[in-house]
Amino acid sequence: MSAEVLYPERPLLLIDDEPAWSHSLALSLKVSAGINQVILCHDSRDAMRLLEKNDCSLVLLDLTMPYVGGESLLSQIGETYPDIPIIIISGMNQIDTAIRCVKAGATDFYVKTDERERVVTGVVRVLKHNQLQQENRQLAEQLLQDETEKNPAFSSIVTNSAKMRGIFSYLRAIAKSYEPILIMGESGTGKELIARSLHQLRCPDKPWVAINVAGLDDMVFSDTLFGHVKGAYTGAEQNRKGMIEKAADGILFLDEIGDLSIASQIKLLRLLQEGEYYPLGSDRACKSKTRIVTATNQNLSAKEFAGSFRRDLHFRLCSHRVELPPLRDRPEDLDPLLAHFLVEAAESMEKKKPTVPPELLTLLSTYSFPGNVRELRAMVYDAVSIHSGGVLSMARFKSAIDNNKQQIENVNDVTNHSSAKVQFTEELPTLKEVGKILINEAMQRSQGNQSIAARMLGVTPQALSKRLK
Repeated sequence: MSAEVLYPERPLLLIDDEPAWSHSLALSLKVSAGINQVILCHDSRDAMRLLEKNDCSLVLLDLTMPYVGGESLLSQIGETYPDIPIIIISGMNQIDTAIRCVKAGATDFYVKTDERERVVTGVVRVLKHNQLQQENRQLAEQLLQDETEKNPAFSSIVTNSAKMRGIFSYLRAIAKSYEPILIMGESGTGKELIARSLHQLRCPDKPWVAINVAGLDDMVFSDTLFGHVKGAYTGAEQNRKGMIEKAADGILFLDEIGDLSIASQIKLLRLLQEGEYYPLGSDRACKSKTRIVTATNQNLSAKEFAGSFRRDLHFRLCSHRVELPPLRDRPEDLDPLLAHFLVEAAESMEKKKPTVPPELLTLLSTYSFPGNVRELRAMVYDAVSIHSGGVLSMARFKSAIDNNKQQIENVNDVTNHSSAKVQFTEELPTLKEVGKILINEAMQRSQGNQSIAARMLGVTPQALSKRLK
């Protein structure tokens, strides 16, 4: 006999202190909807342990239980596992309790005395919604592979990278969604450009409002985002609109979101969950339909682990997520970006576009660009600013690269950076053998240019020439 197929793939967790009732509901789910993967929990103290052990797709939660009450568990589960939907099943038909639970994050609320089929239908509806979300994610991933069509919304982003075109495709797929989007990437990769492209895709005729939240304390953040009413604090002599209101029906871009204080994170979470906010000094909730786009160059998972970023907010922010690759991971973009910045810099300084030495691109390709596209732009503008005609000098590029490499080495020295870049086998090679390997690698990377290879090796061109001979 073939093994029984489990449905859903990720189990349901039914938390109820009445074994007879929970076994009866589990049987109804199996008979009526084919749901045969249900974990029963009759002691509420075991609920969090079971969730940690099992990757659950849905929680069915009773409210009235000994030891740990249902509302307390609702709060704990919502904060620790915000991506798991929770259906409340209560023995009492209380409207105020139902409203309170839904506001706290419950997906739905049923009374035990209701027809069993209503409960089963509600469970099936949530599972189908989960499946639809998974299919949408798969569709987006497929679009990442197949996108070739260009869109004017991305005209400001210069790229030949398949990775970047994949991101463009993903943005087109999610443009009409109201869910938040988190843009991640190192400093200088173009996170704000991506956010502006999303604005052009979604609502080009609606407002675009950008705020850098780094360094804002909770009071300033709240006043900036939500505004205030007259008399809210000393000096508040009139009502002031917050950026949320100014960005109505448009895009609100919050940059450096990883630096937001915990107190401000709680207020942002409320805005994202309930779509409402309170201006300072007001007890009247205001509704918001603004699309929230955030960006960070920090690792939010690491900050979450360290306790400086809320897990529930992290999950809420990355309903849609874009991760921009650094420039070193898309070397095919060096040539078009160099050409673009040369034209841009020459026009801004009212100069003729300089002739580029053929070895410049080779030199740039040997550098890792820790500052990414922004660093390349700064190099080009600096070189063009002192250019007087003819072939563009490579001196300023070489100087910038050397200075940045020295700064990185100094930082590594200060932090006792000791991770070896070269891995050896048990039998060490001789110095002569290592020298040959290094020289061959440098000559390959520099495409045979001895001057550039010598810079990579930290020797003079004459010394390299002598070794090559």
